[in-house]
Amino acid sequence: MNAPHEAQTLATGDAPASATAADGRRDALLAGLAQILPDAAVLWKPEDTVPYECDGLAAYRQVPMAVALPDTEEQVCAILRLCHQLGVPVVPRGAGTSLSGGAMPIAEGLVLSLAKFKRILSVDPYARTAVVQPGVRNLAISDAAAPHNLYYAPDPSSQIACTIGGNVSENSGGVHCLKYGLTVHNVLRVRAVTMSGEVVVFGSEAPDAPGLDLLAVLIGSEGMLAVVTEVTVRLIPKPQLAQVIMACFDDVEKGGNAVADVIAAGIIPAGLEMMDKPATAAVEQFVHAGYDLDAAAILLCESDGTPEEVAEEIERMSAVLTASGCTRIVVSQNEAERLRFWSGRKNAFPAAGRISPDYYCMDGTIPRKHIGTLLKRIEAMEVKYGLRCINVFHAGDGNMHPLVLFDGGDQDEWHRAELFGADILETCVELGGTVTGEHGVGVEKLNSMCVQFSTAERDAFFGVKAAFDPARLLNPDKAIPTLARCAEYGKMHVKKGLLPHPELPRF
Repeated sequence: MNAPHEAQTLATGDAPASATAADGRRDALLAGLAQILPDAAVLWKPEDTVPYECDGLAAYRQVPMAVALPDTEEQVCAILRLCHQLGVPVVPRGAGTSLSGGAMPIAEGLVLSLAKFKRILSVDPYARTAVVQPGVRNLAISDAAAPHNLYYAPDPSSQIACTIGGNVSENSGGVHCLKYGLTVHNVLRVRAVTMSGEVVVFGSEAPDAPGLDLLAVLIGSEGMLAVVTEVTVRLIPKPQLAQVIMACFDDVEKGGNAVADVIAAGIIPAGLEMMDKPATAAVEQFVHAGYDLDAAAILLCESDGTPEEVAEEIERMSAVLTASGCTRIVVSQNEAERLRFWSGRKNAFPAAGRISPDYYCMDGTIPRKHIGTLLKRIEAMEVKYGLRCINVFHAGDGNMHPLVLFDGGDQDEWHRAELFGADILETCVELGGTVTGEHGVGVEKLNSMCVQFSTAERDAFFGVKAAFDPARLLNPDKAIPTLARCAEYGKMHVKKGLLPHPELPRF
């Protein structure tokens, strides 16, 4: 890595004015960054910037103009002020585990990596809070709180790698979010920097802070409103006991309906997950979780609390599951068996990678009562698109994770996989759901947003964006589709002789 100020201005010759302007902006950016950061914290040579060309959604790639790696909030403020002055787009990045292209760079933009912000600033066992920097891994928070018999509840499957800053940006959930909530329910306060370089504090450790709830606006905003520099999270006591039921079904629709039956009975399990037969087969080869490979679908239903509470809830859940058509029930008898059951669910994505060259993961969310219906629709889509799909999902809140299996080296399969995924998301909207539950929109689901939201709703989103970032420089062209894009998407997708959103002008 060379010092940025050593970068030489390229000879432009007869280059177009736009190219000359871009080169001038690049040189000004590198010169400005050299005044803010040490040489090693600014990457601009191709061999250094290529590793940042994509996030976990590797299908979409773009090498950035440069990458900055600050380690103080003051540096973040200075970098954003510089980019604001120069009109350079900025894409914040955590661990790069996003599955929606939320951290995909802009060609003439800067990637602002928060990888060096990885300190746990404090753990307060009395207030049951932790103050951490955005680059701290999700699981590391629970590790730090463990000596106090506390932990951080949201637990995405990528918790060993994903960062709390990314969790805030995407409003991440996890297998225990049904009982303990999403990121937005477990974050008390966020310190962040706007595109103009101003530090803003959202939320408070005190309850019922006055004013508009801008903390809830920031969480899930996909890095478009401000760059997170500090997060205060809520910690909760570890339960005395936790046990998991593995409930087996001979039909996926019965399994899906059982989810709604459990919640309707007034039971809120600590975790309620579902996997179909292709998913359990893939997982069992990988982690040997002890799943029933003859079952068409399994539910993992966890109860936690005191031993008396757990025993009573396990009995109630077992009765409901049996009445819903469950053919076999296995209850974990010790902590090792409980963790083994969960290891299969948490390793479902890498297991899919072992049986297919590539997979495309959706995260549409639907009302629980329609889980069985969606699974049947997906079975029909497998035939329609000629591709396999395995299903794992947060059944308790209807957050579906179909994994469409395909070969990325085959352009036709890639195209069919994209159509398959879009069909799933449109079906989620049709069933009263949404196109994303926790992975975010990013660049992946921009077209699907045209299906779910009206022009007026999207204009409202842009209005919020403009209030924080009038120049639209912070993570631009993500999450909110433009009117022109939705009109073009509508032209391409005529169903049953009807265009979606007929009120849109067709260009």
